[in-house]
Amino acid sequence: MADPKGFMTTPRQDWPRRPVEERVRDWDEVYVPGALLPVISKQADRCMDCGIPFCHDACPLGNLIPEWNDLVSREDWRAASDRLHATNNFPEFTGRLCPAPCEAGCVLAINQPAVTIKNVEVAIADRAWEEGFTPPRPPDRLSGKTVAVIGSGPTGLAAAQQLTRAGHTVAVYERDDRIGGLMRYGIPAFKMEKHHLERRIEQMRAEGTRFRTGTAVGRDVGAAELRARYDAVVIATGATAWRELPVPGRELTGIHQAMEYLPLANRVCEGDLEVSPLSAAGKHVVIVGGGDTGADCLGTAVREGAASVTQLDIYAQPGVDRDEDIDPWPTYPKIYRLSAAHEEARDLRSAPAADADARLFAASTLRFTGDEGGQVRALHLVEVDALRRPVAGSGRALPVDLVLLALGFSGPDREDGLVDQLELALEPRGTIARDAGFATNVPGVFAAGDAARGQSLIVWAIAEGRAVAAAVDRHLSGSSRLPAPISPHDRPMSV
Repeated sequence: MADPKGFMTTPRQDWPRRPVEERVRDWDEVYVPGALLPVISKQADRCMDCGIPFCHDACPLGNLIPEWNDLVSREDWRAASDRLHATNNFPEFTGRLCPAPCEAGCVLAINQPAVTIKNVEVAIADRAWEEGFTPPRPPDRLSGKTVAVIGSGPTGLAAAQQLTRAGHTVAVYERDDRIGGLMRYGIPAFKMEKHHLERRIEQMRAEGTRFRTGTAVGRDVGAAELRARYDAVVIATGATAWRELPVPGRELTGIHQAMEYLPLANRVCEGDLEVSPLSAAGKHVVIVGGGDTGADCLGTAVREGAASVTQLDIYAQPGVDRDEDIDPWPTYPKIYRLSAAHEEARDLRSAPAADADARLFAASTLRFTGDEGGQVRALHLVEVDALRRPVAGSGRALPVDLVLLALGFSGPDREDGLVDQLELALEPRGTIARDAGFATNVPGVFAAGDAARGQSLIVWAIAEGRAVAAAVDRHLSGSSRLPAPISPHDRPMSV
C-alpha cells in the first residue's frame, strides 16, 4: 500500500455531479468530465490493503481491488488496467452502472465511509481507453468450433468476448436493431453515454466476434435450426418479461410499462425519433416501483419536461445508516440513497405531492380512474404498514396523465418462441433451468444471465457471461483455461 495512513488522513471524495440546472437540459452523463483524475490517486490511497479483502467476496467478478487501488495510488495506470481487465471485460460499464456491492463489503465501511472503489474502477477504465491500453485481442489460432450467443446484453457480450478470445468462432444474435440489450435501450444516456458501448463493440469486432442484429431467434430464425448450425448455443436473452399491476383501471390509455417508455427516449437520443410517442412533456407522471428502473424513468421524465413526476415505493423509507441487525456488514444494506435522478427531482421540486426527492414511500396502488375518453386521470393509493396492510384513512388520489410501471421482470420473454421451440425446462419462477455447468436440458445449449438467474445486477451479468464461457469452452475443447468467477447457484452475501 502506498500510504498506510491514507484511510485516516484522507476523507472520502466522490465524483462530483454537474449542477442540476445544467444537466437536466441535456442527455450527457451527470458527472463532471475529468473531475476524477485530480483526486482519484488520493482516494485509492484510502484502501487499507486488508489481510482479508471482503470487497473481493462482495463482488461476484472477484475484482482485484486492493491491487489496482495500490497501482492507481502510484499512478501506474497500465498495470492497473491489466489487473482490472483480468477479471472484468467491461469496467467502464460497471464503473457507471453497478451499485457497488464491493463498497458495502469494504472493511473501512465498518465505521467510516468506504473507499470509492467504483470511482477508481471507472477512472482506470477511462484512462485505459485514452492511453490505448485496451487493444483488440484476437486469438492466435481458431479452434474450428462455432458458438451462437443469443442476446447482446452484458452477459452475452462477456460470454462472446471470452469465447472469441479462446479461439472459437462466435456470432451474437440480437433482436433489436443495435447491439447492447438493456444497456442500449433501457439505461438512459445520462447514466452511461452510448459511445462507451460502441467502442467495446468495435473492439469485439476487431477480435473476430460477429454480430447479427434485427434477428429474433425463434421468430426470424428457428431455434432448432440455429442449434443445428452451431456446435454450442448460449442463451443470454435477459429477463424481459415484465411484471404487471393487476388493479382496476389498468386498461386505461396512458398506462405503460417502463420498458415501453425508456427505449423510445433512448431512440430519440440515438437520432431515430425527433420526439418520443410517450414523451412526458407537460404531463403529470406517476411511476409505480421504487427500484433503479423507476429512477431511470424519473430522470427521463424530468428531462422531457414533465409537469410533475412522482415515484411510488411500496417499502417504508429506509434509514441513512446500516441496520446491523437486518443488514450486518459486509452485506449490501438497504439504506436511503439519493440517485442523480432523485437529486434532480428534489432540487427542481418536480413532485409537489411527494416527499422531498419525488418518492412516496409505503404507498400501494389501489386502482386507476379515467375520463370519458378512457384516458387515465387519477391514481388512487393507500399507505401500507410493514406487512403491506392498508392503513385506515390514508387513501388519496394523485392526478396523472402518464403512468409508468417499473415493477421488475419475472423471466425470459417467451413470445419469440425460443424457449418453446427448444423445449427448454424452466424453474418454477419462470427462469431457464440449468445444471451446475450452466447446461440446459438440451444438449449443447447453455443459459446464463438474468434469463436463468433472474433479475440481477450488471456485475452479476458479466460474471455469468465469463463463467458460462468457461463452461462452453470446456464442453467444446475438453478443458478450459478461461476463468469462471461464479457458479449458477452462487448468490450475493446475506445473513
